[in-house]
Amino acid sequence: MSFLKFEHHLNDGKARAGTLTIRDQQIETPAFMPVGTHATVKAITIEELKEIGYNLILSNTYHLHLRPGDQTIRDLGGLHQFMNWDQGILTDSGGFQVFSLAKLNQITEEGVHFQNHLDGNKTLLTPEKAIEIQENLNSDIMMVLDECIEIPVDKKKAAKSIQLTTRWANRSFQARTGKGAMFAIVQGADFEDLRIESAQSLMETGFDGFAIGGLSVGESKEVMYRISNLIAPILPANKPRYLMGVGEPEDIIHAIEAGIDMFDCVIPTRNARNGCLYTSLGKLAIKQSQYKNDPRPIDETCKCSVCQNYSRAYLNHLYRANEILSSRLNTYHNLWFFRDLVRQARQSIYEQRFQQFKKDFLTSFSSNK
Repeated sequence: MSFLKFEHHLNDGKARAGTLTIRDQQIETPAFMPVGTHATVKAITIEELKEIGYNLILSNTYHLHLRPGDQTIRDLGGLHQFMNWDQGILTDSGGFQVFSLAKLNQITEEGVHFQNHLDGNKTLLTPEKAIEIQENLNSDIMMVLDECIEIPVDKKKAAKSIQLTTRWANRSFQARTGKGAMFAIVQGADFEDLRIESAQSLMETGFDGFAIGGLSVGESKEVMYRISNLIAPILPANKPRYLMGVGEPEDIIHAIEAGIDMFDCVIPTRNARNGCLYTSLGKLAIKQSQYKNDPRPIDETCKCSVCQNYSRAYLNHLYRANEILSSRLNTYHNLWFFRDLVRQARQSIYEQRFQQFKKDFLTSFSSNK
C-alpha cells in the first residue's frame, strides 16, 4: 500500500481534472513535471521552482545510480533532503536509457547489461535493482523498468517486447519494500492491438498509476495522438495517467483532451538554453537580430517575473554575449509558460469549456508560424 492517493474530480469530454496527493502534498492535475535528471532542473533553483508553482519534478534512476550513487544519496537522507526539495519526486526507471543508449547495452530476461557512458564499466540493471535504487533515493513515484522500443519496428519484435515489459513490471511490483508509489508503463510501439494487450495485462496487477511509454521518440504526431486517444480511456479512471516525455505545448493539449493527467519533458529547459522561448503566439528565437532593439517583454500577456522586468532586447544581448543569466531567465520564463498552460487547461475543464480553450490556444499559438 503506497502513500499516493488520486481523486478524479470531473471530466469535460475525456479531458479530466483531479488531485494527486503524495504524503501531504497535493498536486492538481493535469500537471507538468520539469525534468531534473541529475537532481537538479538545469539553470533554475529549488526556490524558483516553488515560486513558479511546481510541486512535482522528475529525476532519473540510471544517472543518479552512476553519479553520485544512490547509496550516497540514501546515506545523506534521500533525494528530497539531498536537493532541498520537500515536494513530490517521480523517478524514471532507466528504461529510456535502454532506448537512448542502445549501442551500449544488451537486453536479456534478467535485465539490461549496460556499458555505462561515464567510464565504460559494465553494469546490470534489473527490475529489482531499479526499484532498489529508487527506494534508496526515497522516490515518491517509482517507474517500473521497461523496454522502450523504436517506431517503426517489426510487429513480432514489439509483441515479444511487451511481454518482457509485463514480466519486468510484475518483478518490479514484487520488489517494492516501502510505501513509494509505483507506475507501470504501457508499451507496444504503434500497434493498437499490442498497446491494448499491454495495458490489459498490466492492469491485472495493482499498480498505483499507469504511464504510456514509447512515444515522443521520433514518431509522427499522428501516431502519438492516435495511441494516446486509444489507451488513455482504457486505463482505470481512479488512477493517474502519465504520458512520458511529452512534450510541446500543442502535444500536451491534445493529450489532456485524450484524458492524460501527467507530463514531463526537457523541452522547456533545453530550448530555453538554446534561446527558444514560448509565448501565447508561438515560439520566439530570442537570438534573432530583430529583437536587438525590441523593448517589449517576451510575451505581453505573461505574468512571470522575467516578462515583468526584462526586455527582449536585454535577453537578446544576454544570449549573444553567452551570459549565464540568459539560461536562467529563459528557463524561468519557459517553465512559467508550461505551468500556466496546464493551469489554464485545468480551469477550462472545471468550467466545462475545454474545447473552446483548446481551439483558442492552438489558433493563437500557431499565429506566428
